[in-house]
Amino acid sequence: MTETLHLPYGPHPSQFGELSLPDHDPRGVVVVVHGGFWRQRYGLELGRPLAADLVAAGFAAWTIEYRRVGGDGGWPATFEDVAAAFDLLAGPVQDATGGRLDLDRVVAVGHSAGGHLSVWSASRPGLPTGAPGANPAVLLRGVVSQAGVLDLVDAVDLSSGAVVEFLGGTPTEHPDRYEIASPVARVPIGVPVICVHGTADVNVPIRQSERFVAATGDELVTLPGADHFAVIDPAAEGWRACRAAVERLLA
Repeated sequence: MTETLHLPYGPHPSQFGELSLPDHDPRGVVVVVHGGFWRQRYGLELGRPLAADLVAAGFAAWTIEYRRVGGDGGWPATFEDVAAAFDLLAGPVQDATGGRLDLDRVVAVGHSAGGHLSVWSASRPGLPTGAPGANPAVLLRGVVSQAGVLDLVDAVDLSSGAVVEFLGGTPTEHPDRYEIASPVARVPIGVPVICVHGTADVNVPIRQSERFVAATGDELVTLPGADHFAVIDPAAEGWRACRAAVERLLA
């Protein structure tokens, strides 16, 4: 029977995570980061089915919520929240499990905007002092990016300007923010990133993953004919490819 713990990392209603545990010592920890173009109307509930499937496979799932645009999020709040949620693993989350989590075996799985935040989280050791998210308490072993938004400059026209809303301006207006926030600008990330992306994705075109792997040499798992949401459907081959990527990162 799955055990789920609700743990806050701040006072805001969106500053919390849900830890789901198998009934035995976990094989590793997977941080699940939902997407929705960083907007308030999309929330953690998108990640719960994936967390349940990961727990059934023997992993601990830490599904995180964070402030989004329209709900006190954006630059730099969303980055500060995601960093705090990841770092909570090393303190209250581990304490709540009685030390059952192997924090040397932590990977992230993120969809769309959550893919962006997951890869950015992996890049945190390379952030300059004083940047949001610098000096992480938890280091990732790898990331599975599910149709992730990985080049924010290239993505400025997606979803009616969601990136510009998120960062508070264009690349010309805030080049420093894009340099900190865009995963492709943070290369080398330092850990493997497996990008899983459908060829029929019209929300986040597959070129986002293609541009990233061209810059990093990481792996791109192409899903012929799959749309943007196939990777978060537990019954679909797209999600099975993501779970297989988690298995490989934690092998």
